[in-house]
Amino acid sequence: MERIDRYRRFLKRRNFSSHTVKSYLNILFQFTAWLTVPLREVTRKEIGRYVDHLMGRRLSPKTITCHLQTIRLFFTYLIDEEEVDMANPVTKVSIRLPKPLPRHLTDDQVTKFLAVIEDPRDRAMFMLMVRCGLRVEEVSRLTVDAVDIPRRRLFVANGKGRKDRVVYLSEDAGSALTNYLKERSSKTKRIFLVQKGPLTGTTLSVRGIQKRIEYYARVSKVTVSCHSLRHTMATQLLNADADLATIQDLLGHTHITTTQRYCRVSNVKAQRDYYTAIELVMQRSQRGKDEESSSMMSRKKTPGRRPDQREIRVLVPTRKDETPEQGKNAGYTAGERRETSVPQFPADVKHEPGDGVSEEAMRNDEFRYRRYPERL
Repeated sequence: MERIDRYRRFLKRRNFSSHTVKSYLNILFQFTAWLTVPLREVTRKEIGRYVDHLMGRRLSPKTITCHLQTIRLFFTYLIDEEEVDMANPVTKVSIRLPKPLPRHLTDDQVTKFLAVIEDPRDRAMFMLMVRCGLRVEEVSRLTVDAVDIPRRRLFVANGKGRKDRVVYLSEDAGSALTNYLKERSSKTKRIFLVQKGPLTGTTLSVRGIQKRIEYYARVSKVTVSCHSLRHTMATQLLNADADLATIQDLLGHTHITTTQRYCRVSNVKAQRDYYTAIELVMQRSQRGKDEESSSMMSRKKTPGRRPDQREIRVLVPTRKDETPEQGKNAGYTAGERRETSVPQFPADVKHEPGDGVSEEAMRNDEFRYRRYPERL
């Protein structure tokens, strides 16, 4: 279609990569082939039916979202650039995407994977991915001029989104790259070249690198991909307490939210903080239990006491009808004031039989039972 061809030229003028243009056009050709109405008559109902069509093909939610985003941009182009009088039918049409964690390798898996790689070229390629966080296409397009071995850094030109950045070489990655460059005799600018077959000396393609990692994955029996090595580098830096903004710069992420995904992956820093904090919580809880147990052991238990009763020591007069012999046996002299334990009640509680004071004693004016409403 002429409009799609004009859209292709528009994307080229916007400096979109060839891969992006190819992907966009492929999606648009599928969409226009499915449509049964002209483009200007497309509504949200047609878009909804197209989503059902894609789901019937068992495409993943992420792939369907890519289709919707591409079609939305195309209609935006028609409205803004070609001045088609219509509303964008893809607005407010989306699919809820799952948020899987980035898959990374453990330290043991990294060691096991690298142990089976003996070829200097392949070892240098994969060390750049796992130590510098390079994408597979960035490794394929890496040139000799971009390598600064003495200063231990690489210049990544035209990365994803046409962005340049500088990454740094670890000691083992720099050693692997140096060993490969010593054996490499070609004067081609691209570093990683085909070593066998009729294409010897030509640039190793992205698919060629992917085939090599698939081979080593089978040999080492480690589930690994080129991008999982990049995830591994980011996760290891985060676990080593590297700043999130630093990881963002090294990976070449435009938005910090993209880098924050790694915070959900085996975050050793979060793990340390959790165990430190939960240990303090448990110590406080145990200390509270010990204090409560000690308080319970030291507190006297009064039979028949209600939960709202308290015990105090008060001085009460002796009974006048007690004989000196009875007082002597009890340890006091008749008529003297003695110290005894009586239950204390809140001021607003009416004393009832069973409160710890007998009915007869409460009626006896000479006993003169005294309430002390103040609480201990």
